[in-house]
Amino acid sequence: MKIDKKKAVNTVKNTVTDTVKGFKQFIMRGNVVDMAVGVIIGGAFGKIVNSLVSDVIMPPIGKLTGGVDFSNLFINLSGTDYASLAEAQKAGAATINYGLFLNTVINFLIIAAAIFFMITWLNKLKNIFAAEEAVAPAEPTTKTCPFCLSEIPIKAKKCAHCTSDLK
Repeated sequence: MKIDKKKAVNTVKNTVTDTVKGFKQFIMRGNVVDMAVGVIIGGAFGKIVNSLVSDVIMPPIGKLTGGVDFSNLFINLSGTDYASLAEAQKAGAATINYGLFLNTVINFLIIAAAIFFMITWLNKLKNIFAAEEAVAPAEPTTKTCPFCLSEIPIKAKKCAHCTSDLK
């Protein structure tokens, strides 16, 4: 069986072109671009929240609890004593890092609260704009002829359908 190289090359070229066109259409749809922007902003927001928790919130909590560094709280499962979590991890000891878990829970709660307040605020704005768009209905421009029940202009003195005089 003889293979036509030009047809094979054209088939591959068309397939690649169609795939690239399809991908381009997919990626340029509004919701995909919006989602990409949301992921990027979310990543930056996550860094801000991590800094807020570890640099602003946890130090005063540690001070209130007698200088405890929550990120250094762990349970050592190896049986050997280590002064810090970093030492235990460097030695390869099995640990339960509940202090880091507490920091992560606090991060989550802050992010959840921020999202809650943002969505609440956006819904209020949406309701304000929806109320502004809901304008009073326009004055009627037509009326019904009492004799033939046809629709006629509101200012008509005579019905165009039955020629009755209107008062």
